[in-house]
Amino acid sequence: MQRKLIAMTVAAVLFSFGAHAQNAATETARDTDQQKRIEQGLQSGQLSTREAASLEHQEKRIDATEARDMKDGKLSAGEKAQIQREQNHVSADIYKDKHNAVVGNPNSVSSKRMQADVQRNVNQEARINQGVRSGQLTNKETASLERGQAHVDRAEAHAGANGHVGAGEQARIQGKENRQSARIYNKKHNDAVRTTMP
Repeated sequence: MQRKLIAMTVAAVLFSFGAHAQNAATETARDTDQQKRIEQGLQSGQLSTREAASLEHQEKRIDATEARDMKDGKLSAGEKAQIQREQNHVSADIYKDKHNAVVGNPNSVSSKRMQADVQRNVNQEARINQGVRSGQLTNKETASLERGQAHVDRAEAHAGANGHVGAGEQARIQGKENRQSARIYNKKHNDAVRTTMP
């Protein structure tokens, strides 16, 4: 009887850790998808630079929420639900902005700069998601990296708020992206690994 109780307790703990890991993978995958939709909208002209900047401001809030909620290494059902509500709200705004009367010029210098910045976001979020799924990133490490993504998103939102992204603004954003890229690499290649897989 005691062995059965111990076995059930161990199974419950392992399931709990696996569920937390799965939550992080699911949420970081959605981050990647949202950034892809923003990039596609810029490339097609469905999104203006100003609209993309506004969406990046909202993405900053999601990344900050993920960073806060995962910093203890866990992601509860309530925290996951809150993140999903925020992501659903941004998803609806992406759709609305892509289907309104405002159009962007995908060939303008500002749009090209914003496209390049958002493409970096896609790549960074995909690398984070891959690290979560492979076990290279713990939830605490993921929280730290999502905090970094929030800083990048904030810089993009600020740069494009007036509808124009200047060369100096893009250089500052790219500097933040380069630092974030190095942080992702370092955290994926350190000795910290998640002990359970999603």
